[in-house]
Amino acid sequence: MGEEAKARQARRSLFDGGVAALRGLLARPLASYYLLISSAGLLLVIGLTMVFSATGPQDIAEDGNAFSALAKQGLFAVVGLTAFWVCQRLPARTFRALGRPVLGVAVALLLFLNGLNALAAVRGDDDVKLGPIESDNLWLHVGSIQLQPSEIAKLGLILWAADVISRKGAALSQWRELAMPLFPVVALLFVLVGYKDLGTMLILLAIVVGLLWAAGVRLRVFASLSVVGLAGIALLIAAASTMGSGGEGGNYRFARLLTFFNPPTDCADEGCYQGIQARYAIDNGGWFGVGLGQGRLKWDWLPEANNDFIFAVVAEELGVVGCAVILALFGVLAFTGLRIARRIKDPFRRLVAAAITTWLVAQALVNIGGVVGLIPITGIPLPFISDGGSALVVTLAGVGILASFARAEPDAARALHARPPARWVRLLWAPLPPLPPAPAASRPSAPAAGRTARDRAGVGGERRR
Repeated sequence: MGEEAKARQARRSLFDGGVAALRGLLARPLASYYLLISSAGLLLVIGLTMVFSATGPQDIAEDGNAFSALAKQGLFAVVGLTAFWVCQRLPARTFRALGRPVLGVAVALLLFLNGLNALAAVRGDDDVKLGPIESDNLWLHVGSIQLQPSEIAKLGLILWAADVISRKGAALSQWRELAMPLFPVVALLFVLVGYKDLGTMLILLAIVVGLLWAAGVRLRVFASLSVVGLAGIALLIAAASTMGSGGEGGNYRFARLLTFFNPPTDCADEGCYQGIQARYAIDNGGWFGVGLGQGRLKWDWLPEANNDFIFAVVAEELGVVGCAVILALFGVLAFTGLRIARRIKDPFRRLVAAAITTWLVAQALVNIGGVVGLIPITGIPLPFISDGGSALVVTLAGVGILASFARAEPDAARALHARPPARWVRLLWAPLPPLPPAPAASRPSAPAAGRTARDRAGVGGERRR
């Protein structure tokens, strides 16, 4: 055997060994749980770091404290981690019960926000203040707390719709059972959210599609939903274009669509200015970036650098390598979420796991696609990374639900019950999940059990005789 053949065989053996080691790690009972918390935890750390990098110069210019935005985002991260801890301790029946109240609160807040926005439009003002509550386009300000109701609507829709679909079972093959009450509620959310926030409407549509896909709905339903969804999006854009929804700049969503399909020679308007500045940041970063904190486009050149366009800051400061790390972490998160959904037998938990995974991955793809110019800009944050309190809290709560389901996987639950952690660990972290029923093959059937009992009785009778 030649030297080249030996080297080729050594590389093949090394590759096969690496694949075998990876399969061994994935075969561990708690692999899903550890993959989930490690990928989400790393994304959270990267997000806090990039928020500090993107907001530090502006905070210094405004109040001389470079840590103002980081302290605020860190506080919301603590609240989000608390929500994660609470959610991973709750059983599935609690999430079923919470679906309707959470969705009801979200709808009530959206109605209240839209009412304040309508009042502001009648008065000709940008916002309306009602006591300590103030409306600001997509947000409600209660004192110093900023809340975005559409973020709560995502989680509420997932829990409520998963409960409704899982209860219908085989009846989902009938259009009437599928449409009621799911489609009217989804249409109401589309109207309440989509008029002002097209990006969130797209994410809600992705959540519904993910739920129906996980439920095994036929392909023609997806085709019909696609047509209806696209028609609804076009109708909302046309309505906003006629009535105005973009403040002084007019209907900025319509302008973004026009400039995406027909870019102007002069990108000074809002429709394409953000996009072109994001391309400059990506080009400036190259392969390895200019260094953390050394980016230049965030100095009042790139609008929303700390929020919707924070991925451009990552590209400029950390380069292609940093962007690849973030994409890889979202890929691990997607793999883990779908793995959890596939390994769970309970229909409700399977639907919720698939929908949460669809929500986080679809939102990341829409945000990154808009920044790099693959799709029109929609103005939604990048999960875990962008600056924003309510989005971060709800996202970490969703990860906590996934963590609860990961611990309840059959193999994971058996492993935890076989070697239960210390009592103080269960009190501080999470209780033991319910033990799944034993496989049918390991349980004796009823006739066999009856024969065993009669045989024992016969043996005893012979001994007595």
